[in-house]
Amino acid sequence: MAPFPERNPQAGICLFMCGDVMTGRGIDQILPHPGSPRIHEGYMKSALGYVTIAEQANGPITRPVDSSYIWGDALEELKRVAPDCRIINLETAVTSSGKWEAKGINYRMHPDNIPCITAAQIDCCCLANNHVLDWGHEGLLETLDTLAAAGLKHAGAGRNREEAEAPAVLPAGQKGRVFVFSFGEESSGIPPHWAAAPDRPGVNLLPDLTEETALRIGEKVKATKQAGDVAVASIHWGGNWGFEIPRAHREFAHALIDHAGIDIVHGHSSHHVKGIDVHDGKLVLYGCGDFLNDYEGIGGFGHFRGDLGLMYFAWIDPETGRLEDLRMTPVQARRFRVNRAAKEDALWLLDTLNREGRRLGTAVEKGDDGLLCLTTR
Repeated sequence: MAPFPERNPQAGICLFMCGDVMTGRGIDQILPHPGSPRIHEGYMKSALGYVTIAEQANGPITRPVDSSYIWGDALEELKRVAPDCRIINLETAVTSSGKWEAKGINYRMHPDNIPCITAAQIDCCCLANNHVLDWGHEGLLETLDTLAAAGLKHAGAGRNREEAEAPAVLPAGQKGRVFVFSFGEESSGIPPHWAAAPDRPGVNLLPDLTEETALRIGEKVKATKQAGDVAVASIHWGGNWGFEIPRAHREFAHALIDHAGIDIVHGHSSHHVKGIDVHDGKLVLYGCGDFLNDYEGIGGFGHFRGDLGLMYFAWIDPETGRLEDLRMTPVQARRFRVNRAAKEDALWLLDTLNREGRRLGTAVEKGDDGLLCLTTR
């Protein structure tokens, strides 16, 4: 194994990425402006029930918390690394709408709680996921309006297909620009009728994972991307549990890099971290794991360690789009808050990434600062 070449911090664009940020339901109830706790699940009728379960597992949460509370130790880490762009998958509707979809689980956060996202100075919210339309078109439109009013850029959902397919354009200082394209796939639980149409709001839903689809995406990338720009494909795909990476996902990710001008694939939906790939020098994250959710204390699937996550900091050469360095901060969600992971939990993540990375040709080692560093074989 060999480390990546010494990077020039003045040259590379640094991106922060993470897994799903699910600030609805139980988390919404501890924030300063909780919405109605009523939910429509067979398992639970009030979002406050998820707060109770979390408190039973790890102790009381003093309510209301301030808007920055949920980010916990992540705020200091973001300040220390100072990435040029901060990208998340925001997996909740941001609405007070009462019109909900009968789909089993419905996530929403009250619009007045949007400061919990701006508290971390997030630049882009990816929305092509299986919860953004939980409260119907009305809820989606309010989500879009709320993000815009807060100065948050978004991609992956819109008032029509053109808006849903459009990338978010993020300035990276004097280093260049970052284009974020957001896509969803049915395998993540997105209902087909959520797809945006020319005259209907919805999400940017992938029709399939073929090379032809990658080529069509490439036409849109090439129409906007210029020399020195970095293009990110943020994709919500696959099931919640399991380390296996479907062959179709790997082939599509590689096709996006080979034929569509994509420089980074930012995959999410899995509730735990998955193996990391580097294809033609470009980063592929198939599953980043959950970053913030209200699943704390719920039994089942414990061996996947869904409570553990990573803050992914990727340095990209803007001239080539190639990965210069990837460093990851191990974290653990506890009391609806991101905390720096304990030493033994960081080692679990290290071992897991190395086990799953073997088949992908990647490995991870522990750095002197406690971060996990990607190496090449």
